[in-house]
Amino acid sequence: MDEVEVVVAHSERATLRVGDLFLKVDADQARIDVEVEAMALAPVPTPKVLWRKPHVLAMAALPGTTLGRLGGPSTGTPAAWAAAGAAIRKLHEAPLPSRTGRAGRSRGELAAELDDECEQLVTNAVLPADLVHRNRQVAEAALRPWTAAFTHGDLQIDHVFVDGGEVTGIIDWSEAGQGDALCDLATFTLGHEEHLDDVIAGYGTDVDLDVIRAWWSLRSLLIVRWLTEHGFDPFAPGCEVDVLRSQM
Repeated sequence: MDEVEVVVAHSERATLRVGDLFLKVDADQARIDVEVEAMALAPVPTPKVLWRKPHVLAMAALPGTTLGRLGGPSTGTPAAWAAAGAAIRKLHEAPLPSRTGRAGRSRGELAAELDDECEQLVTNAVLPADLVHRNRQVAEAALRPWTAAFTHGDLQIDHVFVDGGEVTGIIDWSEAGQGDALCDLATFTLGHEEHLDDVIAGYGTDVDLDVIRAWWSLRSLLIVRWLTEHGFDPFAPGCEVDVLRSQM
């Protein structure tokens, strides 16, 4: 008999796998609606939606495997990483969706959120002040004008599946919408800088590496407390705190 595998779970949402079926349970029905709409619009492989009911989305499992996970060893050939870069570029060049996504927050909104988070990290002694201040300086380069693209918004390495040198699917589209393309690239390569050149080669156009590094700092600063409060460990080797330390 198939077992129920908990893929990820916290107080806001959970994803379960039963055989070839994924069940995504979300306290916010709007996120499920966004996910289904984004997958229908995205010009890249996505999971097949089997059915959805209030707060639950059922999807078919994807073939292949991910290229790794944050804090773990990366896998896949340079060709596989380049294929992921090419798929990301195809997404970014697609017609814009109607809504603004997580990667589309304004400079003012991001700066205010970042300053508040940095203050709390230092005040509550979550991270050393010098580490926070240095990464806040690095993050400043991400707060610049950008041209809106169709972005995934949470393009973590374990959200992209590949088989050999082919992308077989991208999952978890609840944060998708108009946004900064370099946010997606930075999220995908977070903690795996050694594959950045392969991804950019597949992406096929020059990108500002200082902005990529700025997004690594920005994303890590904004998520450390949330991860700690929801049962994850950003202090684990290779994870967000190590990413912040690498900027010193």
